[in-house]
Amino acid sequence: MSRLNFNLEKTCHNSRARAATFQTLHGPVQTPVFMPVGTQATVKAQTVETMKATGASVLLANTYHLLLRPGPEVFKKFGGIHRFMNWDGPVLTDSGGFQIFSLPAERAMKEEGARFQSYVNGDFYLLSPESSIEMQKTIGSDIMMVLDQCIPSTAPYAQAEAAMELTHRWAQRSLVARGDSPAALFGIVQGACHHDLRKKSAAFLRELPFDGLAIGGLAVGETHAERYEFTEAVTNELPKNLPRYLMGVGTPIDILEAVHRGVDMFDCIIPGQLAQRGVAFTARGKVQLRRLTHKLAEAPLEAGCACTTCQNYSRAYLHHLVKADEMLGWHLLGIHNFAFYHRLMREMRTAILRDEFSAFYENNRLQLGRSDEENVIHPIKKRGLARAKHLGDYDIVTGPAGYSSIRQISSGEVMHSVNRPSDEAQKLYVEQSGLAARLLQQPGAEAELIIWDVGLGAASNAMAALGCFEKVLAEHGAAALRPMRIISFEIDLDPLKLAAKFASHFPHLRHGAPQAILEEGRWSHSSGMLEWELCSGDFLTFLESSKAPDDIYYDPFSAKTDTALWTTEVFGRLRLHCGLKSAALYTYTSATAVRVALLAAGFFVAPGVGTGPKADTTLAFTQLAGALDHPSQPQLLGAEWLGRWRRSISKSPANLTESERAVFEQRIEAHPQFKEVC
Repeated sequence: MSRLNFNLEKTCHNSRARAATFQTLHGPVQTPVFMPVGTQATVKAQTVETMKATGASVLLANTYHLLLRPGPEVFKKFGGIHRFMNWDGPVLTDSGGFQIFSLPAERAMKEEGARFQSYVNGDFYLLSPESSIEMQKTIGSDIMMVLDQCIPSTAPYAQAEAAMELTHRWAQRSLVARGDSPAALFGIVQGACHHDLRKKSAAFLRELPFDGLAIGGLAVGETHAERYEFTEAVTNELPKNLPRYLMGVGTPIDILEAVHRGVDMFDCIIPGQLAQRGVAFTARGKVQLRRLTHKLAEAPLEAGCACTTCQNYSRAYLHHLVKADEMLGWHLLGIHNFAFYHRLMREMRTAILRDEFSAFYENNRLQLGRSDEENVIHPIKKRGLARAKHLGDYDIVTGPAGYSSIRQISSGEVMHSVNRPSDEAQKLYVEQSGLAARLLQQPGAEAELIIWDVGLGAASNAMAALGCFEKVLAEHGAAALRPMRIISFEIDLDPLKLAAKFASHFPHLRHGAPQAILEEGRWSHSSGMLEWELCSGDFLTFLESSKAPDDIYYDPFSAKTDTALWTTEVFGRLRLHCGLKSAALYTYTSATAVRVALLAAGFFVAPGVGTGPKADTTLAFTQLAGALDHPSQPQLLGAEWLGRWRRSISKSPANLTESERAVFEQRIEAHPQFKEVC
């Protein structure tokens, strides 16, 4: 029999949303419920009084952190966490599995448990199912969690299956360790993003005498769509008579979507974490209090909100606190965010009990996902106060389609001007080169796949390649991959510095790698299978000293702006450096002058994939075999192109003498790729 006396009060007829009540050792809990995260026996920047005032009914604490500090002897002295932190409501303790997962370099996973080194004093600990439960009993929580092995949600099948099986064995040991403790114990469904593993895990755990079941291993790498898909897949397999807990989720929209799919309980650090960054949640979406538009705003943060913050303080004051990095700003925004979350849970519960959740869901899912750009109130007219979006010779331009690019002010050229930068990089370089397939170990392939990123810019191309690597790694595992090296060449780092400064405009930069490139000039993936290095300076000074490439992402400014990098001499040096190695060059331009320069340098040239309004781009190969074996099966320039070139008034570089021009044009006519059409 469940220790929680779970009572399912209502399930909507046109949604899986549920309302329930269960009884803990420290009082009743009504669902859906959000549990603020008090990792170290405190919700950051809050007191138990403010937590109660915002509507919190359950707090979450973490076994891993409390084991290290203050330690079990303190909880024994105080008789548990409730007296220690002066909280008289229910407490749920996580087992520490996720925290162990977060420290891969400092822990070792074995059958008996996870051995790790303390970040407090350097001591080594073994966290086993038995010791985790013993510590949770010492903490005195109302709901305990089994120790599980958490892995990335995108982990390959074999890794996910092994972690799931270990979690199942640990779950059985946790039940034995719980003994006759009156505290409830939840099992955790694992299986990453694999439907059959999730189904298998749920089937195994629902046969064991748990008081509730949690969905683990989400919000750790998957897309939003995948999160919703696997949440629904798991809830379909869980018993109706036990509470369902989606661990570590999430944003208001994530919670709404999960309640719609039958989840009862949630926890996440987001309300407090974003409050620290100056972000507040409202019924109309997020509000960023750092924005200048709030400097003179007398209105409350959210009209109609009954929280202490909204009742007593203006947006202008909150803006000031945030800009001044005052702790009070974090505290006040946190109060509002937690009040908003708990109000949302109450509103959802009411809608469920009235069997009106479907309408509530449709009315709120678009609003809850709105960004601060849609929450402008009375922008300040005075010019010059906003943070300037330019650096050196570069600024940020945002087109009518809503995406941003970097522009060179002096030339007017825009990087990735015809498409969203990440989309163009993906299509032109990553997909066209078949990078994902070529990253897998192949017979006869050289050990390391080397990409030259000529013209780093705002790192769109390099990050597209890095993203492809991480996706293939997650799907197939490191053992199946070739190591990869990205070598970026850039003479001016201001574009990347500017884009990184305004990363909200450039989603591809929300990763640790670009910052490491700026600070240290190199970055290594934790798998050891990817190295990214920067050659900062003139590309021509590094050309012969860098490892010969397999792929060349050739993306400097145009020949008009950056003339020196588009000459036959440069392409000739590049081809000579590759030697007998078959390399492919990809570039955004289809200009005849560029194709002629490549041909004169000995490259085999073909039209590349079109992007945006461009009908085609350019592909070039150091060896004919590279063109014949290329995954896109390009058609080399032939008779039609050669005829147009012969009729052109600019068949050769303008700076050549008459005799040099004749030699140059003869070189094009005699190129091996035109052998059959000359």
